[in-house]
Amino acid sequence: MVIPALLFSQTKALVGGTLIDGFGNAPIKNSVILIEGETILKVGTVETVTIPDGVEIISTEGMSVLPGLWDMHVHLMITGHSDYAYWDKTYLPLFQNVIMPASAHQLLLAGVTSARDLGGPLESSIDVKERINQGEIPGPTLYVSGPFIQKKPYPGTEAFRWGVNGEKDARAKVKKLADAGVDCIKLIDQDEMTFEEITSIVDEAHKNNLKVVAHSHRPDEIRLGLKAGVDNFEHTGLSSAPRYPEDVMDLIKERTAKMNLGPLYWTPTIEVLFNHDYVISNPEALDNTSWHLGLPDSIVNDIKNSIKTPGELPYFQLTSIRKPTLKTKFDQLKNAGVVMMIGTDSGVPMKFHSQSTWNELDVWVSELGVPPLEAIKSATYWPSKFMGVEEKVGTLTEGKQADIIAVKGDVLRYISLLQNVNFVMKKGQVVKNNLP
Repeated sequence: MVIPALLFSQTKALVGGTLIDGFGNAPIKNSVILIEGETILKVGTVETVTIPDGVEIISTEGMSVLPGLWDMHVHLMITGHSDYAYWDKTYLPLFQNVIMPASAHQLLLAGVTSARDLGGPLESSIDVKERINQGEIPGPTLYVSGPFIQKKPYPGTEAFRWGVNGEKDARAKVKKLADAGVDCIKLIDQDEMTFEEITSIVDEAHKNNLKVVAHSHRPDEIRLGLKAGVDNFEHTGLSSAPRYPEDVMDLIKERTAKMNLGPLYWTPTIEVLFNHDYVISNPEALDNTSWHLGLPDSIVNDIKNSIKTPGELPYFQLTSIRKPTLKTKFDQLKNAGVVMMIGTDSGVPMKFHSQSTWNELDVWVSELGVPPLEAIKSATYWPSKFMGVEEKVGTLTEGKQADIIAVKGDVLRYISLLQNVNFVMKKGQVVKNNLP
C-alpha cells in the first residue's frame, strides 16, 4: 500500500504489541497498526510494515491490542441502585442529561467502544445516541432499542415501557420506534401476549430492517419467541430449574440448523448472577470509585446507601439457588450451536458500567471454560455481525474504523487484565491513555 505523504501528519502507528484481531485468528506478535483519521490503513508487524517519517508512534510493547469491546446488554438509565421504583420516580428527569451520559462515559473508559442499550425513554435514548455520534459527549457508539415492548407496563414505568393491545397497536408501536431511529426492538414478557401480537411485533420490526431482542427467563418466552422469529434472546433465565426443557432445546436446535436464516444469537448476561455470592462476601468491589464518574455526589451517596447491606437486597434473594444451573444452561445453548455474545445487564443493582463487561468476560473464561479468543470474538466480531456493521467495526482489519484498546500484559492468559484498560481509541481518537 502506498500512503500519500500528505496523510503522514494525520497518521498514528500503534507499534510493538500482541494483536488480537477479533476474528479468533492466532495473535500477531510485534504488531503494527497504521491509522489515518478514523480508519485503519494497514495491519502487520514491525518486519512487514514500514512506518513513514512524521507518523505519531504510540508504543504498545508488552501489551495486548484488541478491538474495542462491545457490551450487548446495558441499561444506561440505571447505575447500580437497588430500588427501581424509587430510582425511576426520583431520577427520571435526570436520565437524559446526567445519568445516561455518565453511564456512557464510564463504559467508554472501560474499553467498551460500542454498546447496545436495551430499554430507556425514547427521546432520551435517541438524544444521547446522537450527541455521542456528534462528539458532544463521550461514550461508545450506541445502538438503542428505546422503550421495552410488553403486554402491559409495570406501574410507574410507562416512560420507558410500552404496552400493546392487539395486532394493530403492536405494529403501530414498532413503527413509531422505527421512525424515531431505534436500532432494534426489545421484547419482554412475550408469554403474556397473544401470539398474533408477538408475530406482529416481529414482522413489523423486520419490515423496518430492525432485529428483535427478547427476554428468555421463562420457557414459554423462548418457545413463542422462536416460533415468531425472534433474532436474539437475552439472559440464561431467572428460573431455578436445573436445565432448559428438552422440547425447548429441540426447538433451539431446529432453529440453529436452518442456516438460511443465519445464526441464532443469545446474550446470556451470566455474571450478574454468577458472581453475586462473591460480591456479598467481598463487598470491597463496590467501593471502586470508577462508577462515580459523571454523577453528582448526591446520587453517588444515594446509590451507596441503597446497597449498604448487599446480602439483603430483594432483587437477589433467589440468586444463590440459581447459580448452580447457570453453567448447565450456558453449555446447553453453546452445544446447540447458538452464537453467544457478551452482554452484562449493566446498571442493575450493584452492577456498574465501569466494571461489568470485564467481569462477564472473566466468568466466561475462568468459570465456564470458554477459550479466551472465543470470548473476545463474542465481545467484538459477533456483536458487530449481529448489528449489521461488521464491514465497518468489530475487528482490527484494514479499512475498518479504528476502535482499539490496549492492556498491559497477556489477556489470553489473564483475561481479568481487562479490568484495567490502559488505552482506548474510538474512531481514531485517543480517549484514554494510561501508557508510560
